[in-house]
Amino acid sequence: MVGEQVNSLCEQLVKAVTVIMDPASTQRYRLEALKFCEEFKEKCPICVPCGLKLAEKTQTAIVRHFGLQILEHVVKFRWNNMPRLEKVYLKNNVMGLISSGTQSILEEESHIKDVLSRIVVEMIKREWPQHWPDMLKELDTLSKQGETQTELVMFILLRLAEDVVTFQTLPTQRRRDIQQTLTQNMEKIFSFLLTTLQQNVNKYRRMKTDLTQGPKAQANCRVGIAALNTLAGYIDWVALSHITADNCKLLEMLCLLLNEPELQIGAAECLLIAVSRKGKLEDRKPLMVLFGDVAMHYILSAAQTADGEGLVEKHYVFLKRLCQVLCALGSQLCALLGSDSDVETPPNFGKYLDSFLAFTTHPSQFLRSSTQITWGALFRHEVLSRDPLLLGMIPKYLRASMTNLVKVGFPSKSDSPSCEYSRFDFDSDEDFNAFFNSFRAQQGEVMRMACRLDPRTGFQMAGEWLKYQLTTPVDTGPMNSKTGEGLCSIFSPSFVQWDAMTFFSESVISQMFRTLDKDEIPVNDGIDLLQLVLNFETKDPLILSCVLTNVSALFPFVTYRPEYLPQVLSKLFASVTFEVIEESKAPRTRAVKNVRRHACSSIIKMCRDYPQLVLPNFEVLYNHVKQLLSNELLLTQMEKCALMEALVLISNQFKDYERQKAFLEELMAPVAGLWLSPEMQRVLSDPEAFISYVGADNKIADPILEDPSGLNRSRISFCVYTILGVVKRARWPAAPEEAKAGGFLVGYMPSGSPIYRNPCTEQVLKLLDNLLALIRTHNNLYMPEMVARLGETFAKALDMLEVEKNAILGLPQPLLELYDSPVYKTVLERMQGFFCTLYDNCFHILGNAGPSMQQDFYTVEGLATQLLSSAFINLNNIPDYRLRPMLRVFVKPLVLFCPSEYYETLVCPMLGPLFTYLHMRLSQKWQVINQRSMLCEDDAADDNPESQEMLEEQLVRLLTREVMDLIILMVPPCLPQSWEAMLTVLPLLCSADDEAMATEVTPPASAELTELGKCLMTQEDVCTALLITAYTSLSWKDTLSCQRTTTQLCWPLLKQVLQGNLLPDAVSWFFASVLKGLQIHGQHDGCMAALVHLAFQIYEALRPRYTELKAVMEQIPDIQRDSLEQFDSKLLNPTLQKVADKRRKDHFKRLITGCIGKPLGEQFRKEVHIRNLPSLFKKVKPSLEPDVLENEDGEGLTALFES
Repeated sequence: MVGEQVNSLCEQLVKAVTVIMDPASTQRYRLEALKFCEEFKEKCPICVPCGLKLAEKTQTAIVRHFGLQILEHVVKFRWNNMPRLEKVYLKNNVMGLISSGTQSILEEESHIKDVLSRIVVEMIKREWPQHWPDMLKELDTLSKQGETQTELVMFILLRLAEDVVTFQTLPTQRRRDIQQTLTQNMEKIFSFLLTTLQQNVNKYRRMKTDLTQGPKAQANCRVGIAALNTLAGYIDWVALSHITADNCKLLEMLCLLLNEPELQIGAAECLLIAVSRKGKLEDRKPLMVLFGDVAMHYILSAAQTADGEGLVEKHYVFLKRLCQVLCALGSQLCALLGSDSDVETPPNFGKYLDSFLAFTTHPSQFLRSSTQITWGALFRHEVLSRDPLLLGMIPKYLRASMTNLVKVGFPSKSDSPSCEYSRFDFDSDEDFNAFFNSFRAQQGEVMRMACRLDPRTGFQMAGEWLKYQLTTPVDTGPMNSKTGEGLCSIFSPSFVQWDAMTFFSESVISQMFRTLDKDEIPVNDGIDLLQLVLNFETKDPLILSCVLTNVSALFPFVTYRPEYLPQVLSKLFASVTFEVIEESKAPRTRAVKNVRRHACSSIIKMCRDYPQLVLPNFEVLYNHVKQLLSNELLLTQMEKCALMEALVLISNQFKDYERQKAFLEELMAPVAGLWLSPEMQRVLSDPEAFISYVGADNKIADPILEDPSGLNRSRISFCVYTILGVVKRARWPAAPEEAKAGGFLVGYMPSGSPIYRNPCTEQVLKLLDNLLALIRTHNNLYMPEMVARLGETFAKALDMLEVEKNAILGLPQPLLELYDSPVYKTVLERMQGFFCTLYDNCFHILGNAGPSMQQDFYTVEGLATQLLSSAFINLNNIPDYRLRPMLRVFVKPLVLFCPSEYYETLVCPMLGPLFTYLHMRLSQKWQVINQRSMLCEDDAADDNPESQEMLEEQLVRLLTREVMDLIILMVPPCLPQSWEAMLTVLPLLCSADDEAMATEVTPPASAELTELGKCLMTQEDVCTALLITAYTSLSWKDTLSCQRTTTQLCWPLLKQVLQGNLLPDAVSWFFASVLKGLQIHGQHDGCMAALVHLAFQIYEALRPRYTELKAVMEQIPDIQRDSLEQFDSKLLNPTLQKVADKRRKDHFKRLITGCIGKPLGEQFRKEVHIRNLPSLFKKVKPSLEPDVLENEDGEGLTALFES
């Protein structure tokens, strides 16, 4: 009767599977068939016989796979409830399938082998070793039947290692049982794996030349590959003694297999894992056998053979693995070779370096880059860095770097042997460009390390290369620049060589000055090179930019020969006014603008780093600048201000308050005259007048060339840039005695610290009113009635620039466009750039004013009121992309640098309303985002709404981080203060064990607020806004923000108000907010660990006073009430002995598991329950606490002993 039922069901299932897999099936039929199959797996009591029947060899592969899936489902989800005899019946039949139920090794489908091995592993996870002690013997017996069975045994052993050790997909106790039993049997397992590998490789080698034995040889090869893959799964974690047993027999075999084309990739993988092992240095010493003659010979001959056969993907992958093996070998050598070690430099070290250099000179840019970290480790090593062989390699390495720094190998091109390899490694030119930039930076680091050991060689090579480039005719290549006819583009052969040479010379020359003593510096050679560079003339902007970098790199030589300074200044000033075509009306390209900006920044850098050298030439410099400033159209406003900044930097060397003040007054006179004129005051105070003055209400006929109000805008920019430059650069002398002698000291604080005055204060403060008026006007431009006044051409003038949008969305800029396109293509873009820069610079001035002018700024009468009525006006209409820089460049520095004496009068009156407003704004924004993600996709709006929504959402994230950054200033730093640094902390927060909790990185319970924090928290409305913002932000969908707020902010803020009488509802809300955060961010290990810790802190601290917290806990889905009662009773009964902190946290974490969010992929996954078996290992100290009655899964003792 059962047989008929099985046959009937199997027929239906075969039909259903056929419908599911048939491309011609309709959606409805497919869904019905799928539903039938799933219901069968879930509910049918005769799944096992049906699954076994469908898995028979006579069925098609698709049907057999489904039959095996049924059996896997039974083992995973029904095993705990199956009678013992049925388990044995299923196990025997599955082993029978391996023995005789599959096709031969070459015919069987890989997915059949995979699912069959999965079934066995699932049974092992539930029964071995306690209830299935002979499992390894059974597998051994099966493997003796032939290659088909041996391969399946390999799959089983590999899958078992992956599930238990690598992915750890089973409960802790079961994992420990299995892993420890594997470890106890590892000698047998390893011996079995090695024997299997050796026997099959030997048979394969014997038979592969005999054409009649082809299939047999192929079968042995398959088993060899499976054995290597399985070894790779074990080598990573077994005791090193197994890897190095029998005089490193395994390593010897792997080296031999490197020359076997079918097995070489698997062998290289295993070798790489073995050589990359960490652990005790003593245990790793045997790995040095790979530096021996035999091993080195096999590794190098395999590399030469693979490289000699041209670019074939398989060979290229193998080469990458071999390169990684050599890198790992170098790392092991660096670790083992030390002053306190008996390991000596291997005799084959020279051969190793030669082979390593061969990878560094390979056409593949990826292989070249792979070697850099190891070169760095060798050059840094205390013993090896003195080795004559390595020192002899430095010139060769530097010569290779000269080639490697040349940016060639773009996948879209064919102008270099590297291009072909790049097409394997990179999806696009942008990908390659990003990779190459980081590769070049890495090379720079390693070259500097090499030059620390041999500075003269590097300098000599840089000099030769520089001379060569100066005398070589320019080759623009097939692609001309759009900047002008006959000029280089960034892909031109000449430019890529100049670019590489410049980077090389910059790296080695700077290192030489740091390494050699003053009297060892080759001054004459350096000055000769500098003269050659100064005398070189070019009209190509890209090459000129490289020339300027070389001038800067060689400039330290001028400190030895100051008479060359005027020539350097002359060269730089000529480049400040550089044009490809004189008097051209066309917009400047970015390449031209970069040259001019480069010259300006070189002058600033020179004045900043060598002010004493430039000071005697101050008048020459001043006259140069005055001459350039006299022509209003000659320079852009930024260029003018850069030159003025250079002058201010030198004026700091006067070390005479009155003289410097007089000079700054003279320098700023044109700005003051313009800025304080009645016309400008009217324009800056009235939004309508401002729009008209800058030309934003015009309609322009020719949006590329016509710009009637450009001059007006440039005048405003000039004033703002100049004020910023002076505020940023003007300073008193660093030495207290010089400051006192120069008249900068005006008194002392009560604490005894000196009070200085800045010579720019008087000039800047008289311009402050109009600056605040401009900020107020700019904020008011965003009012709807003002936006409506913008002209047709400028309707989007207040929008973000495309460049800003792309940066926020992480979209790469097309490479060529960066240099060949004009900076602003249209007058609209120019207007957008003007508003954006003006807004930022105004706030930069306010942000720098505190550190620059100190008490003179903080004590400006009514400053808080003035700032509130200018910078913080009309914030509702200010978009996120403008609010962000305001918080970052103005509010944050103001809070950071403001002395505590001015908290009450300045910071608190400002931050109070600001934080209240920011909380309201962010809450509304996140509400919109959450609603948007909950709604289904509505009808599409215009203007690419997806990208607009992404932009808005990302901006809200960035603004949230900015706000949280600001609030966190009130807490003393206990973790890295930047978002980038936060990323390095994330891995620390992730637990190594499922039951472990990352408590070591959570802030200490004693975390206090700063003085500012305490000051703000005394104001009830600000205190409320801060607490609500911090705790609400835990459920906003920004992981970084949640992470940082949880670890640094939430507890210190709450701790501040714990002493008061908190309302029960408020306490419940704080606790619920943390649990809600867990629901949203629980899928991220770092966030989860921090939030669980915070919830635990709150519950422990407040539960004794507020019973309401227990009511919140009781609402958690699937909470175990008796376990909660147990936890509470321990918490509330102070007489009980305190349980260890970690155990209390573990218990608490188990209680709140129901509200910890899971990744989407796991949310609807059916839970797999693997029961613990009787423990293999007796505990030394049995605990008397009631906890012992619960095992890991919360089941009673009776469940432990069920068979």
